[in-house]
Amino acid sequence: MSDNLLTLSGVHTHIGAYHILHGVDLVVPRGQLTMLLGRNGAGKTTTLRTIMGLWRASQGRITFDGHDITQEATPQIAGRGIAYVPENMGIFADLTVKENMLLAARGAKNAGQMDEKRLQWIFSLFPAVEKFWNHPAGKLSGGQKQMLAVARSIVEPRELLVIDEPSKGLAPAIINNMIGAFEQLKASGVTILLVEQNINFAKRLGDSVAVMDNGVVVHAGAMKELAEDEELQHSLLGLAL
Repeated sequence: MSDNLLTLSGVHTHIGAYHILHGVDLVVPRGQLTMLLGRNGAGKTTTLRTIMGLWRASQGRITFDGHDITQEATPQIAGRGIAYVPENMGIFADLTVKENMLLAARGAKNAGQMDEKRLQWIFSLFPAVEKFWNHPAGKLSGGQKQMLAVARSIVEPRELLVIDEPSKGLAPAIINNMIGAFEQLKASGVTILLVEQNINFAKRLGDSVAVMDNGVVVHAGAMKELAEDEELQHSLLGLAL
């Protein structure tokens, strides 16, 4: 069994006439939280969407748990145990929190068939999900919607979570709660690939890091090394962590 759960090798992605990814090489070690950093427009979200098959790689190879998923459709990729939380969260505003969760619980036809033990674990991570269980999801605050989006992604066991900017627009107290939840998810053995702009978030949670610029990965290594090297931070990100 490879130590890398997910590998991208020379991945190119075109969106219409635009060539966005120019040969991305990326590894996501099994059981770790990998941060994907970079300036706006570097190609981070396109990389996540290409992994999920929402945009098709025009060249290169994506391997997940030993399987080539480059040409697979999004439902097949999700069926392999990959959950995706997009930047816009993808919440169904007119449905209740419970109904949003039930949609993601593919093994359950009604709320009573959902794994109660797992639900209680999720409620311990995200108390707002339990508190607003029967409320319309559209009435939640931004932070509560983000918690619901992540909770929905883990309502069934997943091998890999792919999450795009979970702390965007959230208050510091909510961000701290989110960090605590991700720490518990890491401890449970879930592998996570996370795009993030909040540098404190990245420093506290990341095991490994990849930095993108102009559609390629320009640096990869341990998050701790990048966090301690201010000169490298400036050269890669134009700022200090």
